[in-house]
Amino acid sequence: MEIINSENYVDVAEKVIKSMKTTDKWGNEKIALSTSKIRNILSMISGLYNDVVMLGTDKLSAEYVSRIKYIKMRFAYEAGREKTVKEFIDKANIFKIMDSIKDSTDNLILFCNYMEALVAYHKFYGGSDK
Repeated sequence: MEIINSENYVDVAEKVIKSMKTTDKWGNEKIALSTSKIRNILSMISGLYNDVVMLGTDKLSAEYVSRIKYIKMRFAYEAGREKTVKEFIDKANIFKIMDSIKDSTDNLILFCNYMEALVAYHKFYGGSDK
């Protein structure tokens, strides 16, 4: 598990998605995690990202820290519902990265950018809606 920073988060995201490739019964490579699942995960943080960028502060208020914890709980729920989501969250180190945000606006923005990179590479490497 790698910790992300502003210099490596794109490369880490690509490695995570590549590690999720599987082969179907016909020998075709695919990514088990559906596009709709990964997009749902991203949509949970998109609103938070938009709000925080508009703030222009270095430190997150207790309200935003609470929203991050709520989103983490929702991720845990989704992971409990579907094995591929749990695998994705584990491989992407999402919970550890979310814990490292604490009250830092920069860390939250980095996490949001990382999530966006995960979605981009998922699509690039053939993630499907099935």
